[in-house]
Amino acid sequence: MTFSLPSAAFTASAPVSAAVSAAAPRSAGLPAIRLFGLDLVDASADAAIAAMLAPGRRRVAFLNAHCGNVAAHDPAYAAALASADLVLPDGIGVELAARMQGQSFTANLNGTDLVPALLHEAALRGLSVFLFGAAPGVAEAAAAALTRRMSDLRIVGTRDGYEGARDSAAAIAAINASGADLLIVALGVPAQDLWLAEHAERLAPRLTLGVGALIDFLAGRQRRAPALVRRVRAEWVWRLAMEPRRMARRYLAGNPVFLARAATEALRLRGAIGVQRRLLDLAVAGGALLLLAPLFALIALAIRLESRGPALFRQTRIGRDGRPFTVFKFRSMHADAEARRDAFLASSDRAGICFKARHDPRVTCVGRVLRRFSLDELPQVFNVLRGEMSIVGPRPALPEEVAAYPAHARERLAVKPGLTGLWQVSGRAEISFERMVEMDRVHARSATIVLDLVVIALTFRALVTGRGAC
Repeated sequence: MTFSLPSAAFTASAPVSAAVSAAAPRSAGLPAIRLFGLDLVDASADAAIAAMLAPGRRRVAFLNAHCGNVAAHDPAYAAALASADLVLPDGIGVELAARMQGQSFTANLNGTDLVPALLHEAALRGLSVFLFGAAPGVAEAAAAALTRRMSDLRIVGTRDGYEGARDSAAAIAAINASGADLLIVALGVPAQDLWLAEHAERLAPRLTLGVGALIDFLAGRQRRAPALVRRVRAEWVWRLAMEPRRMARRYLAGNPVFLARAATEALRLRGAIGVQRRLLDLAVAGGALLLLAPLFALIALAIRLESRGPALFRQTRIGRDGRPFTVFKFRSMHADAEARRDAFLASSDRAGICFKARHDPRVTCVGRVLRRFSLDELPQVFNVLRGEMSIVGPRPALPEEVAAYPAHARERLAVKPGLTGLWQVSGRAEISFERMVEMDRVHARSATIVLDLVVIALTFRALVTGRGAC
């Protein structure tokens, strides 16, 4: 392991180039959710790391609530974020902002968890790393700590973010001379991303990313925090313990400011009806969860007593805009039901693509009661609270069903799927696939709060009568 000697405090006064300012937001081919004019990566940690380490040059930035607040008042920083090849969602504030728009990130790609995993994968691939930033001596301590944890990791240089960053030309020369494949920059927000954007063409490493105060964290300075904080291992908790006044101002004041801005953005993009429907979803789902908790426990007990396997059933369904998500249901079939599905497709009671069989032998005795009154669907209140579903909307379809959709049926995917909808209160399994699609298309085009309330009221009648259930 070799280290460059620190040489010259950092001032980020240089403007971002015109080319950077004009660049469109990107996500390097990964799925993305657009927030505040940025395409934020919507992928698992493994997928994000694979994209970051793929052949080619990439600049990566993280966006959390504090970053969003700074970018709102700093056009150069906003341009630097927009020109990054990957912008990663970091923290609960960004997750809540997405949910206000009816979307949800696959994973929270916060730097505390992602960067060590990235470095581990880099070590496996034989890639080298340069650490740039933090107070004198901290990058060296982080390098030593990392190599103790990852013996194969090659850290080919370090440089502090004070005197070592004063002369950008000297810093770039040291970085390039090291031959590093990855450059980890911890100069703080917005300085690190401004610096990386300004010098992107001069930096030789194929992957560059700004990581805030992460080098301090990697150096083990969290050991000064209380034992409870160390067990939690949350970077923001550690920072709050280290710098209580500054971090309290950032998190306790900054997050509400960010979320207020996110709510304004959601209103602009979705309109008042979208926000009203989300509030209705939260009120109904939250109230149902509180009122029905004892019933949930009784149902789970009955399922477990009758047949082997978990009480909850998880299945991949397709949601709004064709995005897959995991739906929750009470298990109403034997544990091997999915494996036996193909054998019963010919016995479907519904004409068209969606499979429904009134006398499906895979259904348990408890399951028949649950299906009769649609109680198996109750755990989907968790999907509603998570923003993946609404109370009222099209039922979420299986991936293989969506793959077989005719073109007009894909309009069902324009809105979030729901716990109940027009077809459920009009006969459920008695309704043909084509008729169901037409009802869902009508609802997607003309949804209102009044219509949703009517459908919710009619749902209770359908549950009591059990009409069309199977």
